[in-house]
Amino acid sequence: MSKIISGFSKLTKDEKLAWLSKNYLADNKLGISTLKKYWNKDEKLQKLHDEFIENTITNFYMPYGIAPNFVINGKTYVIPMVVEESSVVAAASLVAKFWSNKGGFKAEVISTNKVGHVHFMYGGSFEALQKYFNSKKLYLFEITEKITQNMRKRGGGILDIELKNQTDKLKNYYQLHVTFETKDSMGANFINSCLEAIAKGFEKDDIDIVMSILSNYIPECLVRAEVSCNVLDLVKQDAELFAQKIYQAVQIAQVEPYRAVTHNKGIMNGVDAVVIATGNDFRAVEAGAHAYASRSGQYKSLTNCSIENGVFRFWIEIPLALGTVGGLTALHPLSKFSLELLGKPTAKELMQIVAVAGLAQNFAALNALTTTGIQQGHMKMHLQNILNQLGANEHEKIAILNYFKNKQVTYNSAEETLSKLRLSQK
Repeated sequence: MSKIISGFSKLTKDEKLAWLSKNYLADNKLGISTLKKYWNKDEKLQKLHDEFIENTITNFYMPYGIAPNFVINGKTYVIPMVVEESSVVAAASLVAKFWSNKGGFKAEVISTNKVGHVHFMYGGSFEALQKYFNSKKLYLFEITEKITQNMRKRGGGILDIELKNQTDKLKNYYQLHVTFETKDSMGANFINSCLEAIAKGFEKDDIDIVMSILSNYIPECLVRAEVSCNVLDLVKQDAELFAQKIYQAVQIAQVEPYRAVTHNKGIMNGVDAVVIATGNDFRAVEAGAHAYASRSGQYKSLTNCSIENGVFRFWIEIPLALGTVGGLTALHPLSKFSLELLGKPTAKELMQIVAVAGLAQNFAALNALTTTGIQQGHMKMHLQNILNQLGANEHEKIAILNYFKNKQVTYNSAEETLSKLRLSQK
């Protein structure tokens, strides 16, 4: 029997589940009941979630935690983090407290420009195209005025439209490179609407428009965050050795792409967790950050470190296109809560907070890697997940957590210890 279906999106949620059960879950009696367990009992709230995307059948929950004690530019924050990976929130919290009595984090937004392109093909002379563009440029601004009206009232809008000759990369390929300021909005829909209007106003018989779309590579929407202190104030013992190890670890990530990818993944553990919690687009942030890490032609660390005149400095520069109005930030109740928790930040302030979260996560990882090793802390946090997988009860969890306080944790050792505990209780 064919499992191809037409009109699936028009079915009710119960009808979708019935079809799914019949065709894909016939041998899984728990499948549908498991899905329904994650439905929200508040029907209005569930309907809101159902309408975020298409073909919704249930909700997928992620842990929502908070990391306290972040001091950023003299202000103390509790940072919301949505992430499933063990030790991420704990590591961020630990580092936040570590730096809270050393001046905290300093952060600044360097620039906030975003870009989009009208990509097109043209077989004529560049001089003729340039002349045509110059004659149309003012008109291109004019035809977007209705779209940009509200954004311009807030101080944003289209900053510039440039003609770019890309024929050295691809035959007959040109683009209109458009720069935007979107203020507290991430601005994806706004940018794309402007670009499509510009494309229509620019197109003619010998200009073949291919596509109009924003870019998630935003090297001019950049934020910097850093920490610094006297080397001797870092740790009580072997402070100079500790600082040197952190410095060397960053240098390795600057020259070795294999290490840089994992190094930056750790940064994104912190970045993505806050981006998700505030209803922003973590895929766009990931793409832009990794592209920025490759801007020299080699993939490198997003963080930097220096030791000069007895002062340790550790910083990050990262492109972040974030919004505090529009999209999920205005719809998802927990996104709204996150922004309330952060004191209703502007987009610039949120950029600073997110960059700090990434920097803190990286410092935590480097601290662990250059001292005890990454697994000691991570596996201790992961032990709870292992015990849940093994079906341990609360009494067994307490006993095994105590047993592994000063021992190395592995899945096999946890399983073996649980088995011995159960045998001893028979």
